[in-house]
Amino acid sequence: MQLVLLHDLVEIYAGDTPLYDSAAGADQHEREVAAAIDIFGLLPVDQAQRLQALWEEFEERRTPEARFAKAMDRLQPLLLNWMAHGGTWRTPGVTADDVRARKAVIGEASSSLWAAGRRLIDEGEARGWSRRGTS
Repeated sequence: MQLVLLHDLVEIYAGDTPLYDSAAGADQHEREVAAAIDIFGLLPVDQAQRLQALWEEFEERRTPEARFAKAMDRLQPLLLNWMAHGGTWRTPGVTADDVRARKAVIGEASSSLWAAGRRLIDEGEARGWSRRGTS
């Protein structure tokens, strides 16, 4: 929970970047690093170092817990898009292959979750909720 909370806190402060907006994502890392420095800089040094380390653990997916947290960060919007009959999958220029590529990180934590995620993406593609990919 701490990993996800810190990730989201920094992301909120930096400004959330839509997953399928490559142009907006060009400086995402730099914005998030600057936000983390600002946020953690408000804290006493010992707390800042601990929280910075947790944030970096998530961002770098160094541990099984961090990989699972990242997978949940990507799975949750996948489920929302499924329930919304495509949601952001309908963004101009986005194909089902783009969705698969952006969500593949789920497989780093759980092959079962990724298999379920791929089924949802494939079904969304078949239902016309996203543009057809090549795979």
